[in-house]
Amino acid sequence: MAGRNPNVFSLVLAGGAGNRLQPLTRDRAKPAVPFGGNYRLIDFVLSNLVNSGYRKIAVLTQYKSHSLNAHIAKTWRMSQMLGNYVSSVPAQMRDGERWFTGSADAIYQNLNLIRDEAPDYIAVFGADNLYRMDASQMLEDHIASGKGVTVAGLRVPIEEASAFGIIEPAADGSIAAFREKPSDPVGLADDPSQVFASMGNYLFTTKDLVDAVLRDYERADSNHDMGGDIIADMVAREDANVHDFTKDNDVPGSTDRDRGYWRDVGTIDAYFDAHMDLISVHPIFNLYNNRWPILTWNDPSPPAKFVFDLDDRRGQALDSMVCAGVVVSGGTVRRSVLSPGVQVHTGALVEDSVLLHGVDIGRRAVVRRAIIDKGVRVPEDVQIGVDPEADRARFHVSEGGVVVIGKHDVIPPA
Repeated sequence: MAGRNPNVFSLVLAGGAGNRLQPLTRDRAKPAVPFGGNYRLIDFVLSNLVNSGYRKIAVLTQYKSHSLNAHIAKTWRMSQMLGNYVSSVPAQMRDGERWFTGSADAIYQNLNLIRDEAPDYIAVFGADNLYRMDASQMLEDHIASGKGVTVAGLRVPIEEASAFGIIEPAADGSIAAFREKPSDPVGLADDPSQVFASMGNYLFTTKDLVDAVLRDYERADSNHDMGGDIIADMVAREDANVHDFTKDNDVPGSTDRDRGYWRDVGTIDAYFDAHMDLISVHPIFNLYNNRWPILTWNDPSPPAKFVFDLDDRRGQALDSMVCAGVVVSGGTVRRSVLSPGVQVHTGALVEDSVLLHGVDIGRRAVVRRAIIDKGVRVPEDVQIGVDPEADRARFHVSEGGVVVIGKHDVIPPA
């Protein structure tokens, strides 16, 4: 290793169906779900890897992958002259006529990519969480440990342990145990009120990953899962290390408020809450950190426009994020995220909501605590998020009371 930078190859696991995000995942894979106005969920992990200097990336896809593949092809083009690429790799049935049976099996069926690239280390990251992370700092930790794998651990309150795969560290930073959703978690030595939750991000020494995946393939009792099987096996072999993301990962430009931020947006309520994290004066997750940018492709659109300034007809958006191409024409928007091309017409009120691309809010319509997917038109005078019983009769409503309207759904007139 002396005298050269380590050769790192990244595998992004982007095959999840995202059933708990229905109806947003009705026509697209979970990593392709739009987020934060301009982005898709996969842009966050790809930005983290690219900003870390790791620019040889294969994205392993499976379910409803067309829009995800199209986004990657259009957005993530890098210089081939320097050997950089982001490549979308669909399930190719290299081991018979079957889909991936788990995240470990996805890697097994793509071992040819590893052989072709011949890297020193392999980053295996998930595709649908929100965070900023310098993976090069995790790699330094991994190399220093001498272990076969390093798992990124997020500090969470011990009472939340039953929602995560929990890492129990030894005194030397190695992993003593890896337990899925334990009911009797053990607190950290330096803070018994916290535990390490696995973020689903792993850094492997190449040989150790290949050996682990081959062992897992031979096991008839395996679920072929990266966490429950591969990591558990390497922990049992005393060959796993933990990287403290909360304390040890310092991303340039972070603030005290957003340092260590991480969200799993696997449910409608978590997706909604993550949007609300963006719009405060001092955001819990700050998209405006230009030293570690979240990268994407934006279609060419005109600037946002706010028209009419009369007492009874004023176009305004307050405590909100408004993207290019939006026109607020005599309506009022509060605490909301408006994606490109949204239109809000005279007398309409939008509050605490997420409107995806091209949504049209008719005159005098009211939209509260709602997520409205692409291409939906809300007719004049329609009320959403006002009457819970009426909402449940017409739309999908989450456990937290968020109304969700699917892509291109037709809403009947008032």
